[in-house]
Amino acid sequence: MADTSDLRNGLIIRYKGDPFVVTEFQHVKPGKGGAFVRTTLKNLKTGKVLENTFRSGESIDAVSVERRKYQFVYKDGESFVLMDNETFEQIYVNEDIIGGGSVYLKEGEEIQILYDDKDQIISAEIPMFINLQVVETEPGFRGDTATNVMKPAKLETGAQINVPLFVNEGDMLKVDTRTGVYVERVKN
Repeated sequence: MADTSDLRNGLIIRYKGDPFVVTEFQHVKPGKGGAFVRTTLKNLKTGKVLENTFRSGESIDAVSVERRKYQFVYKDGESFVLMDNETFEQIYVNEDIIGGGSVYLKEGEEIQILYDDKDQIISAEIPMFINLQVVETEPGFRGDTATNVMKPAKLETGAQINVPLFVNEGDMLKVDTRTGVYVERVKN
């Protein structure tokens, strides 16, 4: 068991039965009363963020986690089939564990899976940026650059994003998997 003096950004704790990651913390010493720690916690299973206050010195349940690297093989219904890079063992991971960025995953992408001390999957981390090819978009016209105009484009994974007018079919794009936003065109 740890206490509030061990809190730091990125620490994973068990709070109310669920794993949470500490995203922010602040030690507060008011002029009157006891000191406390104000924290922002993100639930690793649901993604919900909550604010919580711990009394100074209060014990917290720090969770030891293990990160394992997997390779995305294919999607099977609601599950993603991942292969361990070292043992070549395949596991099935539910879509809700991988999260909203799963629509940008293509075969061969590396995913990190977090396991708790009971060998249960806590969460999955996909790459922040993925390079994807545009398979379908309207052609851009020369001279349409007066403002930052965007057009829809379909990517090789089937995901739809908005891209600038100069992007054509066959272009490779860097996409932010957290927001689904076009970042830049990648040179081949």
